[in-house]
Amino acid sequence: MQIDLQGKVAIVTGAARGIGREIAETFAREGVITIITDVNETNLQDAARWFAEKGYKGKQYICDVRDFARIQEVVEDVVCTYGRIDILVNNAGVAGGAPVHLLSEEAWDRNIDVNLKGTFLMCKGVIPVMQRQKSGRIINAASFAAIVPSIGSAAYSSAKAGVRQFTRVLAGELGPWNITVNCYAPGMIPTELNHFADLPSARKERALDNLTLRRWGQESEVANLVCFLASDLAEYITGTMVDVSGGKLATQIPRAAYERAAAEGEYVFEN
Repeated sequence: MQIDLQGKVAIVTGAARGIGREIAETFAREGVITIITDVNETNLQDAARWFAEKGYKGKQYICDVRDFARIQEVVEDVVCTYGRIDILVNNAGVAGGAPVHLLSEEAWDRNIDVNLKGTFLMCKGVIPVMQRQKSGRIINAASFAAIVPSIGSAAYSSAKAGVRQFTRVLAGELGPWNITVNCYAPGMIPTELNHFADLPSARKERALDNLTLRRWGQESEVANLVCFLASDLAEYITGTMVDVSGGKLATQIPRAAYERAAAEGEYVFEN
């Protein structure tokens, strides 16, 4: 059984770096005509060079997911060029926050506007195209913070929890057009957004203690899931969120299993 995405047309937002870039590159390697949007022109140019060097099909657009007029321009140009939009991955996001009593209104608004409203606006832009086609895959970036939030993440966690519920509602609304809508919840995937890789050693160890698979996740592991959800292999999956966290908090004190295995001589405890 092979995932076949050959010739599909996908838009991936916030895809000039990080997990979004990995998703875009993975799609391209699978034969997808991949449209990248981002607000960072330098990173977008770098992605464009990579696509050109590899000979992959697709286009790149400067696009702020908070700007519906610009979203409509991009969608219209993509449809004009390629005739359809099969996949939308709402990857664009921001983080940052503070304890609620110190949280600025600006930081709250930015999290909600980019992470939640941006997802809404992108979906609003592509839905008419997918309805005309009577097919489509919408895949939204939630977060493990939508399951269990962290202290100081009120704005981010609220936005991502909103994405989760938005996904469920949209799946219900779009079922009659054979459009599936799902979201994914990355756990500890080191990126420039979360700076996990830059944590002091003691904090890294404490963070890894929460994982059933005691290691950092890889961007490719998220991208592989997105490819599956975008494919016909997942055509009966909709309205759900898939946790990509290495079993974060799947059980109480996951580290205990590693300590026990090490004590029995069956496992050498290494990161």
